Amino acid sequence: MSDTLISEVETLKDSGVFTTNALENEAIYIMREVAAQFEKPVLLFSGGKDSITLVRLAQKAFYPAKIPFPLMHIDTGHNFPETIEFRDRLVKELGLELIVRDVQDSIDQGKVKEESGKYASRNSLQTTTLLDAIEEFKFDACIGGARRDEEKARAKERIFSVRDDFGQWDEKNQRPELFDMLNGQIEHGQNVRVFPISNWTELDVWSYIQKEEIEIPSIYFAHKRNIFLRDGLIWSAEDDIVFRAADEEVKEMVVRFRTVGDMSCTAAVESHADTIDRVVQEIRDSSISERGARIDDKRSEAAMEKRKQQGYF
Repeated sequence: MSDTLISEVETLKDSGVFTTNALENEAIYIMREVAAQFEKPVLLFSGGKDSITLVRLAQKAFYPAKIPFPLMHIDTGHNFPETIEFRDRLVKELGLELIVRDVQDSIDQGKVKEESGKYASRNSLQTTTLLDAIEEFKFDACIGGARRDEEKARAKERIFSVRDDFGQWDEKNQRPELFDMLNGQIEHGQNVRVFPISNWTELDVWSYIQKEEIEIPSIYFAHKRNIFLRDGLIWSAEDDIVFRAADEEVKEMVVRFRTVGDMSCTAAVESHADTIDRVVQEIRDSSISERGARIDDKRSEAAMEKRKQQGYF
């Protein structure tokens, strides 16, 4: 390799372009493998940055044809309004099929019980609704936006992660994945969770959004919001979802959300990053994981792993 070419490659690596292209190519390859190996795949869509990135990757994977599988959102009823508005607009603009199944229906049917109290959340209740939806539509592959840097239980996943006929995950019985050989063979009743951006980091996702100029919900950018403080975290006070004690004072602050889950379990961060360039720079400078603002991950040391074993995303 010439000195000039070596210099060019190093420049690409330093800029992030080299890495982004490799990750994009891998994710597109995985998307195409899903379409080739499975009969009824679906893309799990939350309206967050990771699932929005998956939609862009799916567009590229199958262009000029349309995305050959539907999107499905398991709606807890506690989503940020900005996220739901964005979801509906994106689906309409791209002409995509959207399936919505509601956690409230699972509650009304007595399949799950609503939590109460200071830290009540519907996040874990999504599992039952998701598994019912998979059975209803007979999906054999569910594409999700999980990344291995989010939480340590994620690192035990494979790109094609098999679930048994009860929708459960056995972390000790995962298939080896050699090079780029993805094994989609499953037994009757099993299904696979697929993670095309498994090797991405939070910064990779943001850099890709920046490079591709992908639109995302406004909640990700700094804005004035009525909030209150609890346990050192910043909570939205602009709704009736989040429990707030009488002594928890509401005040206005400039904040943004690094991750978008339920209002009841997703805290904001103080920030003035009101453009994508500023968000990317803020993530580069941050020493704290985005999951630090997700209270549901803090319930126990193994909270995420236990939910995944039960069939969580």
